[in-house]
Amino acid sequence: MPLTAESVAAASNAWVWIPDNAAVVEDAQYKLARLPDYFDHQLSVLSFRPSGSLGAAVDAVLDRARGFGVPRLRWGMRLDSPAELPAELAARGAALQLSVDVLACDLRAGGPALPPASVDVQVRWATDVETARDASAVGVAGFGGALPPDDRIEADAARDAASVPAGDGGMLVAYVDGLPCGSGGVTMVDGVARLWGGVVTPPARGQGVYRTVLDARLAYAVAHGATMALVKGRADTSGPILRRAGFVAYGREPVYDIPL
Repeated sequence: MPLTAESVAAASNAWVWIPDNAAVVEDAQYKLARLPDYFDHQLSVLSFRPSGSLGAAVDAVLDRARGFGVPRLRWGMRLDSPAELPAELAARGAALQLSVDVLACDLRAGGPALPPASVDVQVRWATDVETARDASAVGVAGFGGALPPDDRIEADAARDAASVPAGDGGMLVAYVDGLPCGSGGVTMVDGVARLWGGVVTPPARGQGVYRTVLDARLAYAVAHGATMALVKGRADTSGPILRRAGFVAYGREPVYDIPL
């Protein structure tokens, strides 16, 4: 059977990204992550499942968030978030920061055929420290933040050196003329290839670099038994590329920035 809205929503709602060096606090209604300072944002809502009054539950999250001593909180809606949540956040000063589309592609018959880039793009896994550092540099150029410390980069390279050959996924880096210009990760979970971190440095955009990294991740996913590729793509950047590549949008998740 083809992918369904229900199966995609279930896979999307099950995807909670938590860096292994984040500080996490949670109770029955929410989970928050304090990210290291080198990320482009430091505090994020990972999950929110309110019981009772929605407004009171939102206030409980914000009260706990203020205890971290950072000025802002990032709160991303999920497909199963309460419909009234955006209004509750807006009433507390939230501003829309970006919107991401939840997109999926059926991989049971293999990945889609993607056109080649207009330049010669080489891709390699970030399984060594040099390539892992290039991956971080590309992410900073595309998303913001700062380079992680050397010990974090070394840990990321060691992790991928184990996870890529094991079929669990990792980070790919794209090079044009020897310079790192794109990156994207894939994580394999229960037959779903979660695609994340896809970005291209501004000078290299419009040449098919993103598409090349996407193609390599999909080929890896198919080779390791994925039946669905799932990605949360920014509605105004990667979303249109992913649609042209054969992905279907199953919903949109706005992300809010809230002053604390």
